[in-house]
Amino acid sequence: MSKDTLHRFSDRVENYVKYRPHYPAEVFDFLETEGLIAKGAVITDIGSGTGISAEPLLKRGYEVKGIEPNREMREAAEKFLEAYQNFKSIEGIAEHTELSNHSVDLVLAGQAFHWFDKEKSKKEFKRILKTNGNVVLMWNDRRTDTTDFLKVYEDFLQMFGTDYKVVNHKNVQDKSVFAPFFGGEFHEKSFYNYQDVDFAGLKGRVLSSSYMPGEGHADYEFMIYTLKKIFMRYQENGRVRLDYDTKIYYGILN
Repeated sequence: MSKDTLHRFSDRVENYVKYRPHYPAEVFDFLETEGLIAKGAVITDIGSGTGISAEPLLKRGYEVKGIEPNREMREAAEKFLEAYQNFKSIEGIAEHTELSNHSVDLVLAGQAFHWFDKEKSKKEFKRILKTNGNVVLMWNDRRTDTTDFLKVYEDFLQMFGTDYKVVNHKNVQDKSVFAPFFGGEFHEKSFYNYQDVDFAGLKGRVLSSSYMPGEGHADYEFMIYTLKKIFMRYQENGRVRLDYDTKIYYGILN
């Protein structure tokens, strides 16, 4: 992991905590009914960030070990999840988790896999997983063309994003990437998700993304002006809807 990658979100933490979409309960219901996690399971959340993907698992009583290299995000998760005794926060990376051999039942990566070194992380996951332990890769995949607002919003991100096309996680959601990582068969499932946001929420969602200009950037003021115009054009009762497909890819590493 490069230094740039490690610190991309350091100045985005507050907006990330407040405005990033969470994951629908149906995802975790599915993981349980499909037998990917069972009572008493130990789960490691790789690239656990501010704790968004860990919280639903902690609420269900699982032990979660959060692996996060970014100090600011790790500290935000520790504060967010401080009420859960079954959460352990660990400074580590996907390629070197600091976990013991064969110590976890499930490896989960929410909104993070596209940052990993695929070969090194696969080797590390196989080391820490118990026999027949699964890996689940998960994203909130924002829809870009199903409504007029989403089409214009996507154009807005393309216009102002500093390296949007480079870091967009959709670049790695391809079977040609997953097949060699899993070493053969893997499964996929999609769930509907959404956010209804006012202008503060939409602005915060934009500023939570590492590829968008922050305060002080030459494009910042014009970007916010443009966003306001878009919001005013498409809002209904003071809100707009961001639609997502929460996608999971899962299987046993071979």
